[in-house]
Amino acid sequence: MNRNQSFQTSRYTFPHQQQQQQPQTIINNLMLQQQQQQFRTSNQVPTLINHDNHEYIFEGFSMFSHVKLENIPACKLLRFNIEYTIHFIPEAAPENFTIRSLNLFNRFIFTEILDLFDMDWTGQKGGCNRFHFMPRFCRTLPDSGCKEVLSMNTVLNFLLKSAIPLVDESRVNEIMESGESEWHTMVDNLRGMIVTNPGMKPSSIRIDQLDRKVLTLQGNPLKQNLDNDSEKEKKNTEKHNESQILEEDGSLKYPLIIHQGYRPAQLSYAGDPVYRKAWKQYVKFRHLLNSKPKILAADKMKLKEQEEKLREIRMKKTMKREVTIELSSKGFLCTGLRSDLCQHALMIPVLMSHLRFHICLDVLENSIDYKFVDRNLLQLSLTHTSYRTNYGTNPDHTRNSLTNCGMRQVEYGDRRIHYQNTRKRGICILVDIMSRLGKQEETVSEIPHNERLEFLGDAVIEFLTSVHLFYMFPWLEEGGLTTYRMALVQNQHLAVLAKKLKLQDFMLYVHGPDLCHESDLQHAMANCCEAIMGALFLDGGIDVVDRIFSKALFDDDEILLHTWNDLPKHVLQQQEPGGDRRWVKSSPILQKLEKFEESIGIRFNHIRLLAKAFTHRNIGVNPLTMGHNQRLEFLGDTVLQLVASEYLYKHYPEHHEGHLSLLRSSLVNSRTQGLVYDDLGMSEYVIYNENAISDGVDMKTKQRADILESFVGALFVDKDLDYCTAFCNVCFFPRLKDFIMNQDWNDPKSQLQQCCLTLREVGGGEPDIPVYKVIESIGPTNTRKYVVAVYFRGKRLARGTGHSIQQAEMAAATQALKKRAELFPILQHQRRFLERMKKGERPSDDEMANDRRKMNKYKQKQRDKK
Repeated sequence: MNRNQSFQTSRYTFPHQQQQQQPQTIINNLMLQQQQQQFRTSNQVPTLINHDNHEYIFEGFSMFSHVKLENIPACKLLRFNIEYTIHFIPEAAPENFTIRSLNLFNRFIFTEILDLFDMDWTGQKGGCNRFHFMPRFCRTLPDSGCKEVLSMNTVLNFLLKSAIPLVDESRVNEIMESGESEWHTMVDNLRGMIVTNPGMKPSSIRIDQLDRKVLTLQGNPLKQNLDNDSEKEKKNTEKHNESQILEEDGSLKYPLIIHQGYRPAQLSYAGDPVYRKAWKQYVKFRHLLNSKPKILAADKMKLKEQEEKLREIRMKKTMKREVTIELSSKGFLCTGLRSDLCQHALMIPVLMSHLRFHICLDVLENSIDYKFVDRNLLQLSLTHTSYRTNYGTNPDHTRNSLTNCGMRQVEYGDRRIHYQNTRKRGICILVDIMSRLGKQEETVSEIPHNERLEFLGDAVIEFLTSVHLFYMFPWLEEGGLTTYRMALVQNQHLAVLAKKLKLQDFMLYVHGPDLCHESDLQHAMANCCEAIMGALFLDGGIDVVDRIFSKALFDDDEILLHTWNDLPKHVLQQQEPGGDRRWVKSSPILQKLEKFEESIGIRFNHIRLLAKAFTHRNIGVNPLTMGHNQRLEFLGDTVLQLVASEYLYKHYPEHHEGHLSLLRSSLVNSRTQGLVYDDLGMSEYVIYNENAISDGVDMKTKQRADILESFVGALFVDKDLDYCTAFCNVCFFPRLKDFIMNQDWNDPKSQLQQCCLTLREVGGGEPDIPVYKVIESIGPTNTRKYVVAVYFRGKRLARGTGHSIQQAEMAAATQALKKRAELFPILQHQRRFLERMKKGERPSDDEMANDRRKMNKYKQKQRDKK
C-alpha cells in the first residue's frame, strides 16, 4: 500500500502520486488520547447510550489507518485559549465493527451534522477513506476494571431510534397545552441535545432552551442577516418568518428552539475598523498617562470619554458577539447526541491535516535520503511565522459548527497563550527577553515557527561553504573566499536550492497577503531552506547536512559533486601526513609554542598549524608556516559563528532570532575575542617581522581578534568541531551571564535612543530621538578620523571620535550616556537594578516606585522650565 501523498492547506493543494485505498488493507488501530481532553463547562451532560441495562458514556474516538503511522509526533492545537495535545496510543483492533458501519457514522457526523463538506477523506482518485474513526462508548467492568466498548451496530441502532421528530406533529397541541411540570421535564431532557433539520443550512443546532411563548422575532437568523438588504426585502422576509412560526391568531404553531450563538469576531465590534482605531488611540493614551508624574483632570476626562466611546460601540446591537437565535421546532429531528461528541469530532479535521502532512513528509525524506529521528524538528523547519493550527483545513466551517453544535458555556484559558511565545516587538519586550539568563540544560523552545532554526541553519550553511572553499582553493586569499561564499549563501541562491528540494510543496503558511508576491515567496523559501539545514544539523549532525547540502548544490553534475566533496588536506598536513612534531627539535618558535599548548591543555598533531595561526600578515612565505594566518582567520570566524549559534539555540529557548543574533554579536565580536586573547596570553607567541613593526606587537583589538579566530581555525583543521566547542565552553560561554547583566548586547546608540523615548510627552506627536552630525574630519584618507556630535531636542549632548562615522557615533553616544546621565533618570534605575541582580537580590516594590517618582519629578521640572 503506497502512502497517501497529498496535503491540502487553506491556500493550495500539492499532489504526489495518489493511489486508491482498498477497504481490506486496514493496517493499524490507534486510540486517540487527548491531553486536557475534558472541556471545562459548568453543567455539561455527556452523550451516553443505554444498552442492556448499562450506561455507555462517550470517551473519544479510535482511529484506523491504511498507512502504518510511525514516528509521527503528537498533534497540538489551541482551542478556547487552551493547548490540547492528541497522543497516539496503539492497541489491538476491536472486532465489533465493519468498514461500512464506520463510513456511515463518519458521513452522518461530519457531513450531515457538522457540515464539514470540505474534508477530503479519499483523495483525488477516490477509493476507501484514508482514516476511519470509531466512537468509543465505554463502561468500566466492575470485576476486572477493564473497559467495554460498545459495538458499532449498537451505536448505529441508537442513532436510528433517536431520529424521531423533536415535536411530533400529532402531539403539538398536547405539548403546547401541557402542564408546567411536564413541560419542564421535557425541556430538561432535550436541553443540550443536537437536533437536525435535513436540507437546511446549517442543518444542525444545539438546543439551549425550548419556549412555547412568543418572545421576539428579532433574533431570527434570517432577519439577523438582512442588515444590508432593502427595507422592502426585510419586511417580506419578516412576514414569511412570522407565517412559519405563528398561527393566524398570533399563537405559536410549534415550540421555539432557543440557541445562544456567537457572531464571528470579524462581524462584531472586534472587527469593526472604527472600534479598532478608537481602541488603539485609547491604549496609546493610557500608556502615556501612566508615565506622567501627575494626571490632570482634563486627562482623566479625556480617558473617560474614550472609554465611553468604546463601550457605546460594543453595546450596539449590530456589534454584539452574543446572538439569541429563535427557530421553529417544526421539521427538526432528534439525534441523541450532545455537544461533547461534536466538540471532540471538531478536532478530527486538525488531526487529519496533521497526519496527512506527516505522511507527505515521507516524500521529502525519501528525496533527501534521510529519515528524521525527531519529526518535530522537520515540521518546525517548514512552519512559516504566519501559520496557525486552530481549526484545520477549512477553519470557517469548523468555527461555524463549533458555535452551532459545540458547548454553550466553556471556561476559557489565558488568552496570552496566543502571543506569549510569538510577540517580539517593542522596547519593553526586547529588554525583558534579553534580561533572561540561559538554561543550564538543553531546552526545547515553545516558539512555534522556524525563525530560530533559520538562525541556526544560516550559520550551518555558512560553515559548510567556508570549509569546502577553504580546502578547495588553498591558494585563494580571504577576500576571494568571502566573495565565493557570499554567492553561495545569498537568499537568491538558497531559494533555487529550496525549489530543487521542492520545499514549496511542504511549507506550512496561511492564505493571506504575506506571500502572494513572488519575491516574498522566494524569500520565505530561502529561509525555509536554512531552517531545514538547521533541523538536519540538530537531528543528524554536520555530516548529514554536508551530504544533503552538497547533493542539492550539484546533484545534476557528478564531476562538480565529486570536486566539491573530494577535499584535499591542508598543505601542512599533506607535507607531514603523520604529524609534524619532529620539527619542534629544530625550531625555537615551535618549542615556544609547546608552552602555549601546555597552558591550554591541547596538543596539536600538526604544530605548524598552530604556528601559522600566530603568524602575522607581514611575514612572507616561509618553510615553517607556508604563509600567514589570514585564511585560517576566515575559517575560524565561521567556526565560532556555528558553535555560538548552536549553544544559544539550545540554551536560550525563549529568545527569538533577533535576540539570539544580539547575544551572538556580543559573544563573538572583536572586543570579546580580544579579552580571550589577553586571558590566554597569546601576545607572547605572535610571529611577526620585527623590521616591519617597530613598535612591537601592541596590536589593536581587531588584530588581536583576528589571531584568536586564526587559532580556532587551526584547532578545527587539526582536530575537529568538538574541540572548538569545548574551547568555547571554557573561554566564551561563561561570559554570557555578565553580558546579559551588564546589557552589553545593547550598543550605546540603541541605549541612548531608548532613554530618549522614555521622555516622550503626552500628545507630543512623534517622539524626539537623538540626531548625529559630523562636525569635523581630520587627516588623510587612509588614516582619517571623524568627529561626530549627538543632539537631543536641539541641544548638544556630547561628541565622539572614530576612524569611521559609525565608530564616531558610537563614541558620541557613549559619552552622552556617561556625561549627561542626569538627563535620563531611567539609567540610574537600571544601574541600581543590575547591581541588585548581580548580588542575587531584586529591588523591592517601594524602591522601584521611588525610582519612578524621581523620574516623573524630573519630567515635571523639564515641563515647568518650558
